[in-house]
Amino acid sequence: MSSPSVSAAKEFAAKASPEAACSSVKLSARDRIFAAARELFYRQGIRAVGVESIAQEAGATKMSLYRAFPSKDELVAECLKQSERDFFVWWDETVAPHAKNPEAAVLALFKGMSAKAGTCEKRGCVIGNASVEITDEDHPGRAVVEAYSREKRRRLRELCVAMNARNPEELADGLMLLMDGGYFSRLSLGPKGPTASLSKAAQALMRAYTA
Repeated sequence: MSSPSVSAAKEFAAKASPEAACSSVKLSARDRIFAAARELFYRQGIRAVGVESIAQEAGATKMSLYRAFPSKDELVAECLKQSERDFFVWWDETVAPHAKNPEAAVLALFKGMSAKAGTCEKRGCVIGNASVEITDEDHPGRAVVEAYSREKRRRLRELCVAMNARNPEELADGLMLLMDGGYFSRLSLGPKGPTASLSKAAQALMRAYTA
């Protein structure tokens, strides 16, 4: 039976190259290392995982890891960048059917987040977890965390302006706090906690600024 990290590596390779998914081409050491690192960082935490563990899980060597990534910190940053890309692809797909209705777009995001929280791992948001673990301003992963938050805030502000909300910046910040808080409450109270009420809370908040 394949280990979870090998399965993740196959999924990563399939996204990168559908043709590779249909063949028996062996995954590169870099792809295996990247997939193993993403899984280990998420399940065990960034600081708890060393390069030896990543290399072992990937069936590679430390030398191969350092050939592919200059350092563990750079590997962390690359993993976070992929999580950021995945999140905004999901965002774009979620709001696309509501291009002319910003209120519906926001509700779709929160309903989607509630659904994701009910089915995803109990570890919560990858980048949210990293924001707690990575406090060094010089860490390359910190820049990814901050860029992700700025982009999420910008997108919410854009939606709030489109719905002609009073003080759209304030509403957007309230929605962002609700969005981030929903994921963190999932860690302690599970999917049936406050996370289950995300869309209703978002709707109430929008009404307060648009009524």
